[in-house]
Amino acid sequence: MTAYTKHARLPGQIVMLGFGSIGQAVLPLLIRHLDLPDEPITIFAADANGAEIARESNARLVVEAVTPENYRAMLGPLLSPGTLLLNLSVGISSTALIELCQQSGSLYLDMCLEPWPGGYVDPSRPPAQRSNYALREAALALRQKYPTGPTAVLTMGANPGLASIFLKQGLLRIAAENGLQLSPTETIDWAALARRLGIKTIHIAERDTQVTGRRKQRGEFVNTWSVAGFIGEALQPAELGWGTHEQHWPTDASRHGNGCDSSIYLNQPGAATRVRSWTPLEGAYHGFLITHGESISISDHLTVWEDGEVAYRPTVHYAYYPCDDAVLSLHELAGSNWSAQRTRRIIRDEITCGMDELGVLLMGNCKGAYWFGSRLSIAQARALVPHNNATSLQVAAGVLAGAVWAAQHPNSGILEPDDLGYDEVMQIARPYLGDVVGVYTDWTPLEGRGQLFSEDLDRDDPWQFKNIRVH
Repeated sequence: MTAYTKHARLPGQIVMLGFGSIGQAVLPLLIRHLDLPDEPITIFAADANGAEIARESNARLVVEAVTPENYRAMLGPLLSPGTLLLNLSVGISSTALIELCQQSGSLYLDMCLEPWPGGYVDPSRPPAQRSNYALREAALALRQKYPTGPTAVLTMGANPGLASIFLKQGLLRIAAENGLQLSPTETIDWAALARRLGIKTIHIAERDTQVTGRRKQRGEFVNTWSVAGFIGEALQPAELGWGTHEQHWPTDASRHGNGCDSSIYLNQPGAATRVRSWTPLEGAYHGFLITHGESISISDHLTVWEDGEVAYRPTVHYAYYPCDDAVLSLHELAGSNWSAQRTRRIIRDEITCGMDELGVLLMGNCKGAYWFGSRLSIAQARALVPHNNATSLQVAAGVLAGAVWAAQHPNSGILEPDDLGYDEVMQIARPYLGDVVGVYTDWTPLEGRGQLFSEDLDRDDPWQFKNIRVH
């Protein structure tokens, strides 16, 4: 029997919201690596999917939906100092749960900032109010009300989450390649470092190649992780951190006009917005500009201010090429005027081959673009942890690392992945990420352009969003 390292002791119990693909994936890791009290983990889920997995782990599964009307009555009696509330669900307000945990003294972690049901697609709300920018501003505003208190780690999975850790690892590697000597004892100014290295654009560049013998059927949405979560973010406005190097304002773009002002949004869903990107194994590809929290937080954290003005900020966004059946599912979703499919299937045990190649692509340095991240195959994932595919294990590794960090630093207040100790987080997640690599490339979004069709390109600066966006 393998002996696993217990990274931290949790004095209270774990309360988990949601037991879909990620909840089932992370449960074995929490039991392996946290020193937990004798009480069983309590899981709230809207259905009994995964009940056998919960029983195998001696977890208590409560099949009841958490709603705006009942969340305090259901969760309040279970929350106390030392308890960890893991929000791995969709359709439960993150800000409501963060505030409840601040009031009860409980630790908190989620994978993304969620509204109550309908918040992503309510037609009565303008696009700006349905954005991740608005959700982040609302969550971070709680810091004013609760300036000190129990640790709440926001948006901590793979991306958002580990993407912010990969970013720092990548910047350090590029710095070493450029002959910049950084003292291991000094506090690194990450924004100044990115500026010094000439980083103009950052993609969270991901290609998922996992497949099964049973292909997508008509009227079915297939994915390697939460279908409801993917549809929700796919229908949100496309969002990106907007860099100071950009010279061409998109005609369909808007600013928020409040808060940190690090990002913009396009007046169309992310599932309708394609961008050019690159990963080492896939090469060049067209991905979806799906909104994600890291696009906003990274661009905010990498902003250099001088005399009250923004002097430097990179453009940051997600460039997602999901598994082939998910791509077909998105095309069908768009073709039905964004009416979601009724049949939904998350593939896991039936996957026959493939991997998830997830990392950050840092563009603008004189040595070329640099991709740093995780390449995890389905075979590696199955050998490491049960109830996982490659995608879910990358996310679960981030959740585990965030939970351990919260247990080790229980009184740190409301934080984002960008605020966590990158070395600590990476050490916890690393065993579950497969091959972690950094690769330079001479690829640019101008590669092969203008040969078949006349295109309006900015050839003076390949890293302009105008060149990256697929029109």
